[in-house]
Amino acid sequence: MSMDLQYIVIVEKGSNSYGAYVPDLPGCVAVGDNKEEVLRLIREAIELHFEDLHERGEPIPKPCSTGEFVSVSAA
Repeated sequence: MSMDLQYIVIVEKGSNSYGAYVPDLPGCVAVGDNKEEVLRLIREAIELHFEDLHERGEPIPKPCSTGEFVSVSAA
């Protein structure tokens, strides 16, 4: 049985690359040259993470993190 799950992915722009991680899946990270690449790679990393969990007989964690933008004034 297949489940469609949506996880928050944090994307960070570094000086020479982009990084991404999934707060609900510790250790699930990716690095790419641009945003499109890092999003493709983190999707692959999530799929591999699920395969590893399945092989070890562990459940797939349910998504529970959320994100919000907060506006603040900078002096």
